[in-house]
Amino acid sequence: MQLELKLDSNVKSVVNSQKARIPHIIKYMGSKKPIINFIVDAITEIHEPDKWVCDLFSGSCSISAALRKQYNFISNDIQDYSRILAHTYFSDLSRYQFDEINEQIELCINSHFMWFKEKYKDYFFDFSAINTLEEFARVESKQRELLKNENFDIDFHLFTKFYSGTYWSFEQCVWIDALRKAAESFKNSQVYYAFLSSIMYAMSYTTQSTGHFAQYRDGDTTDAMNNILYYRQKDFHDLFIKKFKDLLSTLDDSLKQIETSTLDFEECLKDIPEGCTVYADPPYAPVHYSRFYHALETLVKYDYPKIDHKGRYRDDRHQSPFSQKTNALKSFVTLFERIIDKKSQMVLSYSGSGVIEIDEIIKMFQNKFKKENYALSIKKLDYKHSTMGRFDDADRNVIEYLLIAKHI
Repeated sequence: MQLELKLDSNVKSVVNSQKARIPHIIKYMGSKKPIINFIVDAITEIHEPDKWVCDLFSGSCSISAALRKQYNFISNDIQDYSRILAHTYFSDLSRYQFDEINEQIELCINSHFMWFKEKYKDYFFDFSAINTLEEFARVESKQRELLKNENFDIDFHLFTKFYSGTYWSFEQCVWIDALRKAAESFKNSQVYYAFLSSIMYAMSYTTQSTGHFAQYRDGDTTDAMNNILYYRQKDFHDLFIKKFKDLLSTLDDSLKQIETSTLDFEECLKDIPEGCTVYADPPYAPVHYSRFYHALETLVKYDYPKIDHKGRYRDDRHQSPFSQKTNALKSFVTLFERIIDKKSQMVLSYSGSGVIEIDEIIKMFQNKFKKENYALSIKKLDYKHSTMGRFDDADRNVIEYLLIAKHI
């Protein structure tokens, strides 16, 4: 047994050459994109040639995007929208021409959109003409009438039925549904993933919340109303086209393989090949990602789920044990033991302000891996973490720790 424990506290933030090669898709709480070099360098240092890399909690898939040309990759996340993002980043879109694809898109969405224009013309509003809180409240209330068991005599009406006048306007919801229908035309090609990802992008940048979907705002003050009106006036279709063109022009052949799964972390670790490198970025905070990104999950599944609460949450949303103080330590024990069983390398990300004190995790990390053939090191980095509107401060200073275990 060899134990090598290093603590590097002087890692400095650098200009992110990796980040420039990653097309941005969604606003994501806790995204590692701002510190991508810090993490990629740690993975590269311990990775064994010809082995796979597994991103165990892949989220917005910034790590797979950064490594798509270097390693074969397993992207796992309990949420299905993450699977779509991973496939998007590993797609070869260089042989597709936007103009040819757009002809198909326009044929589908125009007929769908015009049906709503004819049947529900009173729900299309000119938000730029709204000046008073009273008028704004009337318009929002009318849009939300459709949430009360309205039955539409047309397919692909999920968002119009469930979200009209909440995170998006009625008209924006019609665009989501029309584009989701058009996506089905490309389901047997790589374009499908980029198509859904482009809808997610437009959803993220038109929502009247702060970029996630934990709860929509009521707009009961003039400032709040004006901010919501700004997003109500955004053109969903234009944003979709902008991102779709971006992905088609940016993503070429990665020359590497991608495998995706939507498994619980323990089940995924049972399936990974021995000796691969596991990057683990479990949730830090006592909030569940399924509460913040349920709308993206519903877009991908498009299954007309039962929804609850003001936030319009799916009733099957996942609750991570890493976000529960009573279960998090036990989950870390399982995580470490499964990685040791597989003789895998590990890079674990965790925040200095997480649900579990970082000193507790470091102690457990050392106790578990020091009994095995592992060289251990720890790195840390100060950076500004976006709170995505969960707190009064838009950004806060945090310390990101990397706990690194290399099998020897």
